[in-house]
Amino acid sequence: MRVPRSLEVWKMGTVNYLNALKLQDKLVSHRKTHKIPDTVLSLQHPPTYTLGKRRTDHNLLVPESDLKTIGAELHYTQRGGDITFHGPNQAILYPIISLRDIGLGARNYVEKLELTMIELASLYGVKARAGRVGETGVWVGERKIGAIGVRISSGITSHGLAFNIDPDLNYYKLIVPCGIADKEVTSLRRETDLVLPTEEVIHEQLISCFARLFGFSDIIWKEDTPISPDNWEAE
Repeated sequence: MRVPRSLEVWKMGTVNYLNALKLQDKLVSHRKTHKIPDTVLSLQHPPTYTLGKRRTDHNLLVPESDLKTIGAELHYTQRGGDITFHGPNQAILYPIISLRDIGLGARNYVEKLELTMIELASLYGVKARAGRVGETGVWVGERKIGAIGVRISSGITSHGLAFNIDPDLNYYKLIVPCGIADKEVTSLRRETDLVLPTEEVIHEQLISCFARLFGFSDIIWKEDTPISPDNWEAE
């Protein structure tokens, strides 16, 4: 008989990227010492470009100073993957979970993140797929709809996935998304003929897909989570 497992979900709205990064670091530390349960941050960022630990700056096609003129930030991170964009109208999940507790390796973890987005897309009649060799993330045909970049430390995950609901795709023209040239980026809005519900509903559907695929039997929703670093202590 499987032991019921709960997932705590922090619904955070729009959060500055650096604040989200600091929060993840603190929660990873708390998860390692069992101060918190498996947790997922559900949020969006203001316009932000991030580079992974491989530091592939050449895939940023404009000087960093140009990003400031359009109100976007650039940040270097310790996640895997290449350059990507985060912004409004995008659903982002940052899971802080113990892979050891659920018996998953890194490859299977990433595959389940892919399936989470593929399942969400299918709810709207969109047939998505995992990336082929040399491709990362989730695709609709030859168009990328979801990005994945993860970090795993002592079996605890951070960073995660970003699914395009209806972001301004012009931001992607300034980069080689995820380091893959000659490929388009798309969104759920572009790919479905269905009328989309509110973004909050889509975020919740994404979390439900995640919880089911990872075997969580109960979701504990936390809203109005404090964003100030001074309040980020385990309860």
